[in-house]
Amino acid sequence: MDYELHSLTPGFGAEISGIDLTADAGGNLAADLVGVWRDAGGMLVIHDQDLSSEQHIAFSRHFGPLFGDPNEVPLQDTVSRYIHPDFPEIYRVSNQVDADGEPTGRKGAGTYWHSDVSFRDRPAQASILHGKRVPPTGGDTIFANQAAAYEALSDSMKEMLAPLQAWHDFEVAARTQYAKPVVVEDDMAGANRALHPIVRTHPESGRKSLFVNPGFTSHIDGFAGDESAAILGFLYDYCIRPEFLYRHRWREKDLVIWDNRAIMHFAVMNYTDDQPRYMERCTVIGERPV
Repeated sequence: MDYELHSLTPGFGAEISGIDLTADAGGNLAADLVGVWRDAGGMLVIHDQDLSSEQHIAFSRHFGPLFGDPNEVPLQDTVSRYIHPDFPEIYRVSNQVDADGEPTGRKGAGTYWHSDVSFRDRPAQASILHGKRVPPTGGDTIFANQAAAYEALSDSMKEMLAPLQAWHDFEVAARTQYAKPVVVEDDMAGANRALHPIVRTHPESGRKSLFVNPGFTSHIDGFAGDESAAILGFLYDYCIRPEFLYRHRWREKDLVIWDNRAIMHFAVMNYTDDQPRYMERCTVIGERPV
């Protein structure tokens, strides 16, 4: 199938228009798009996709097994109220409520720099987010290329970071980003806490990238608190420099796919509740970072 492919920024990201994923019965187009996504550094925007939830899930499985799939682990209990009632593979993001006053998704999701589910032993690989309803303005998502950030470091800094590991803990976000009644204490019991290398190697491309984020990373293993804070503080400021960023302005029916192994993101919440927003996300389970 022919389609239009354009770069989003120099060396990072691509956007596609002129395709209809609902017509991809055999999955050949989806398999091709996985390759396009990898070649674009794990950042792909596909415009004008009118997907049902079932079609979204089927497409996402081309990237790997999903959180919530049969015989796979779910996302943590704290976000269970935001999981689609009919499709456990789908996490919902929304600023709206239903007729009973219950939220139709997580309001203000991801309004901090993070990599999805980095606090698991096997963090997220791809996230596939479908903008079913978006505000006319506002609500952008900013993506930070952590492979480019790593490659721009000095050799001395790369050498210093190479052996270091950092702890990722859901509690870091839970205590600041979630209302207390929503947080499930079992999520603080250790299942959502993991030790990962600060510099990880992509299993497919072989590129190295920084793998710490202020949303979930608590501290560097083996360092005093002030030492850890100084190193992480530098990395957090450094890795969101403008030259590493792509800011996505959502259009309705956009399908945006990013690789959490090499990309951080931040959702900008600069819209009001009278501007409805509803999105559905499938999240691919990744491998243990090395």
